[in-house]
Amino acid sequence: MMLIDKKIIFYFSLLLMTTTISSSLMAQQSDHSLKGKKVLFVYGGWEGHDPVPTRDIFVPWIRSEGAEVVVSDNLDVYTDSTLMNSLDLVVQIWTMGTITGKQEEGLLTAVKRGVGLAGWHGGIGDAFRNNTEFQFMVGGQWVAHPGGVIRYDVNITDHEDKITKGLKDFHMNSEQYYLHVDPNLKVLATTIFSGDHAPWIDGAVIPVVWKKMYGKGRVFYSSLGHVAKDFEVPEALEIMQRGIRWAAMSLHEAPEKWIQPVYGR
Repeated sequence: MMLIDKKIIFYFSLLLMTTTISSSLMAQQSDHSLKGKKVLFVYGGWEGHDPVPTRDIFVPWIRSEGAEVVVSDNLDVYTDSTLMNSLDLVVQIWTMGTITGKQEEGLLTAVKRGVGLAGWHGGIGDAFRNNTEFQFMVGGQWVAHPGGVIRYDVNITDHEDKITKGLKDFHMNSEQYYLHVDPNLKVLATTIFSGDHAPWIDGAVIPVVWKKMYGKGRVFYSSLGHVAKDFEVPEALEIMQRGIRWAAMSLHEAPEKWIQPVYGR
């Protein structure tokens, strides 16, 4: 009996130690904490991109990280200067749709001031097609997804950045976004088009994950996340969570500076 008790105590101690080590490693990866931050989560637009289901994935997680979250399904929230001046981060999932001049101005002004912006897929990569300044802020605009939902690879190209460090290349079965992009993005992951559905782009390399600055604001984008189920791919979810944490630090850390033009001289 005493032997069994000792074994139980030993395995319990081992489990506790393993959990402590795992928690410590997670804490190191989550140094861009959301704790104490104020986040505005804005959702709407085309329902085909699951704005409500993805809201229900990310809003509870952001709250679990210790952030205060304001949730809105109306773009008029961007005209509330008191709210916008109190934020650390905006997360938006709003594919297509239209935005008024005052709504856009409220968002652009906040990000220029240092509020972070994070989003995925069409939520910011295909929002407000008539608003070029919004696209300038995001750093790219969706133009095609040849073949529709297909299997494709995502290649991690920056293994030192905290958003992608420790992650390996992975597969997606979803829309492979072909985007027109700013050449001065800090690209963290890319994808290569096969040409099976558009032969003239065979071998084209297009960014999948990037970060950039707009004024003093950090902007993070991932083209992954066509539907909520895409975030069942662990890497897709982890990248988005890390990107949200990074963008939330705009007002709390010095701006990151880089110019990485794709095109050589």
